[in-house]
Amino acid sequence: MKALKERILRDGKCFEGGILKVDNFINHQMDPILMKSMAVEFVRRFASTRINKVMTIEASGIAPAIMVGYLLELPVVFAKKKVPSTMENMLTTKVYSFTKDRTYDVCVSRDYLCPGDKVLFIDDFLANGNAAKGVIDLVKQAGAELVGMGFLIEKSFQHGGDYLREQGIHVESLAIIESLDNCEIRIKE
Repeated sequence: MKALKERILRDGKCFEGGILKVDNFINHQMDPILMKSMAVEFVRRFASTRINKVMTIEASGIAPAIMVGYLLELPVVFAKKKVPSTMENMLTTKVYSFTKDRTYDVCVSRDYLCPGDKVLFIDDFLANGNAAKGVIDLVKQAGAELVGMGFLIEKSFQHGGDYLREQGIHVESLAIIESLDNCEIRIKE
């Protein structure tokens, strides 16, 4: 997606260790016009897919997932990174966060992720695929079907996308970062 790629090159910041910071337009301060454009692109790319629920994981995936859910007129559920004391009847899994260097117990209520649901997962980043693997586990536990995964930005050099595609999952990434070597952002054309 051209607008996203241009924005990454203009406003993204690269840090040692393969970290791309886009917090000034995606995951801290958000550009709602760009967010809407990205959601429109996901709707286009998953147009032939039967979906009845959009899912994400907190926190940075919530904004793009809400936009996609709004456009598709579907409910959006997000997996929580903290198990609330008020949640009953929950599904849980563990997810390692590359950025935060810690493992989270991630949960979702069985009331909102149900057998027969056709789930489209939307998130901001795909790196090693840890969050995606956690969501796959939650969807399987629920007896639901994962029909696709959409990511704003994929870091292909961390191979999470390779793993997901090898599993036969329909993966769409709006911008694919080939390399962040020497803190130079290289995006796949």
